[in-house]
Amino acid sequence: QAALGVALPLATLFAHPTLSALATAIAQASAQALPPIESIGRNGPLALSFAQQRLWYLAQLKGVSATYLTPIGFRLRGPLDRPALRRSLDCLLARHEALRTLFHIHEGQPRATLLPAETGFALLEQSVHDDATLAQLCAEEAQTPFDLSTGPLIRGRLLQMGPEDHVVLLTQHHIVSDGWSTAVVAREISALYQAFAVGAADPLPVLPIQYPDYAVWQRQWLSGERQQQQATYWKNQLAGVPTLLELPTDRPRPAAQSFAGARLDVRIDAALTRDLKRLSQQHGSTLFMTLLTAWAVVLSRLSGQQDLV
Repeated sequence: QAALGVALPLATLFAHPTLSALATAIAQASAQALPPIESIGRNGPLALSFAQQRLWYLAQLKGVSATYLTPIGFRLRGPLDRPALRRSLDCLLARHEALRTLFHIHEGQPRATLLPAETGFALLEQSVHDDATLAQLCAEEAQTPFDLSTGPLIRGRLLQMGPEDHVVLLTQHHIVSDGWSTAVVAREISALYQAFAVGAADPLPVLPIQYPDYAVWQRQWLSGERQQQQATYWKNQLAGVPTLLELPTDRPRPAAQSFAGARLDVRIDAALTRDLKRLSQQHGSTLFMTLLTAWAVVLSRLSGQQDLV
């Protein structure tokens, strides 16, 4: 899509598994080429993308705030140039408008505004002397909610474990970041730190397009007939589905969802993993699709239901 400027759904890729067939599909899709994303003005409240709007509504629910955080951590060994690290984080915040976005109600609708580029990154520094305290601080950081109206919606902690042993915790709200974004953040902090540590200038190119530009582009493109087609499709897909799975739980379902839970790790050995991959390839699917199907079978067996949401 990035190279050819056409909308290429994943279903199209699966439906045309040969290069020649896919090339024909791309040629046909070229008639519906995506319009370019253009820079917009920054005067006044800004539109939210559809994903941001969804997450904003979810954030209004009681107890959900900490559910949509994306925490990441780095263990740093060796001498640490603290001024270079702080400058790198300040530069990262100034560089990305998404990380400086706040969310308010304007004329009855959620709208975005931007903090100034010179706001500065909120980095808390403290010394830690044992792994138990480190684990406690990591958990605390990952569970402390953000206020979407005040921001910034990214923060960090620099934990000193020893003279040349540090842990950097970065936490972002999902409304301004996702899994793809965390890799970008890590890569850019690394590039900035390496440059600033030797006295060099900012090595990153200026961004011609920012997330607010994309949000407006998305709303303009996915509107009218396109939006109606999408809505009609999902209304048909979800027509008559059960609201809940009737799972035989060991305690009653609470009246209101609390988002309290835990995680159970399951390890699959190498031999079974190879067999699962082989089965997936035989049926023209991915490993994820196979595992998700197996999980759906388990839920269907436990609930006695055929339609799973």
